[in-house]
Amino acid sequence: MRRFMLFCGVILALPVLARPAGTVFNSDFEQSGLSQWRTLGDCQLTSEQPRSGQGALRCTSGSHTLFSRDALGEQGLLELWVLPESELTSYRIQVLVSDRSTLDSAWQPVAVIEHQSGSSGYKAHRVSVDDPGRKFLRLDIEAQHGFVQLDDLQIERILLATALTKNEQRIISGILDKLRRDQNIELQAESFRSLGSNYAAQLEVQRQYLEYANALHSGISLVLASSERNKMSNPMAYASFRNIISDTKRVTSKIQQARLNSMIKPFGDLVTATLNVVSAGTYSAFAEPFKSFLATSFDRSSYQNAGLSRADRKFAEEHGLKIYQDAERFLTELERELQQVSQLDNELSNIQRTIESFRRDLEKHLRDTLLHANIASSKENISRVLSKDEKVRQSMSAAVSGNISLKAGSYLNDGNNTELIRFVLKTSELLDSMQSYKDGFNQITSQMLTYYERFDRSVAPEQNPFTDKADREAWENHAKKAREYLKQSRESFNKAYL
Repeated sequence: MRRFMLFCGVILALPVLARPAGTVFNSDFEQSGLSQWRTLGDCQLTSEQPRSGQGALRCTSGSHTLFSRDALGEQGLLELWVLPESELTSYRIQVLVSDRSTLDSAWQPVAVIEHQSGSSGYKAHRVSVDDPGRKFLRLDIEAQHGFVQLDDLQIERILLATALTKNEQRIISGILDKLRRDQNIELQAESFRSLGSNYAAQLEVQRQYLEYANALHSGISLVLASSERNKMSNPMAYASFRNIISDTKRVTSKIQQARLNSMIKPFGDLVTATLNVVSAGTYSAFAEPFKSFLATSFDRSSYQNAGLSRADRKFAEEHGLKIYQDAERFLTELERELQQVSQLDNELSNIQRTIESFRRDLEKHLRDTLLHANIASSKENISRVLSKDEKVRQSMSAAVSGNISLKAGSYLNDGNNTELIRFVLKTSELLDSMQSYKDGFNQITSQMLTYYERFDRSVAPEQNPFTDKADREAWENHAKKAREYLKQSRESFNKAYL
């Protein structure tokens, strides 16, 4: 539990990455209903299974289109939640923008959201919608093998990384346009200084993304190591199991008791009430052998020859069948709980792998960024880019900016337009490639939001799988703690990353 709290602390301690200043468009399909949209296809408001509030938008299997009725104040980061009808349902949502909200307008695709069959429950999606010249939004929805449901759609203000990209596009086009018209060195020098400054500014975006990725990776490792949620799938946390163990030991010989202790050892220690994390593999290796052990222990031929007292033999004869049935019921209930926990752990492990890949690729991109500016991608220089000292980072940024401007200027002064254009285009390519990392980080935050949503639903009171009163109370006690830690972690995550 302490480790889970450390995860919250790691997130809270982070500086904030140029978060959007606010929401510019919101559609929760509640009071406003469909007044913000024009629709083509069979999409209807529904009160069934909303993610929040009382309503959502359900689109049947097939193709559908949503158009925003009014122009958006500005474009930015689109977030929406989608619920497939079942694990067999898949969907594809294409996001487009245009300067007019008609079907025959010149709609520009900006993102594609895809979900293959295999999972259910609401899933978060976050994509950048950052074409400032096009103010109308369109969603083309294709659903297969069931309906899809949309809820809590919003657009947040433009991010720093997007603003830099727009500025870079303006600068690059300006340089190339001036080259076509004339070679005014003074005018070009100013453009080169702007290009260098914009190029160097991307270092800060890369640093912040890397810092976030490193913190998320460390935090998730802590969550995987131990959490209150994992304890809820440990049989030793429940009175039913402890009573079964106690009753079984009463009717078994010393050597059988030693065997039983060996079987339950992976779950922890009954004496010290220590609970270990239980994996699906641990459970599957335990359940069937344990039931066989119980059946054998309460068989007459076993307890009659175990050197038991008359009272213990009578206990075995009168209660053996019920104890076995209770054990079978309890293990079935526990298995349902373990499936929930295993799915959450697998999902978190997948997110961790995504973050690791993102971090590795971005580190390589950072090295390429430095090399293009004639700065060695040594550990020392990488450390300067990632330094906590702002003055050190500013010094490196100034060096990168100056080198880019100087190199472009030298090509112009030498009259080498071919190399100048090649250099400017390569600079533009490196700047443009940050889009993929922006999309990658959006994917990571989407995965984390989806994980929080599923975690929250898994510890809701109605998910309690047990029938025994004491077991239900034990589950709920753990669930209350898990819900509180989840709330803290979720709030910290939203504050730090969104």
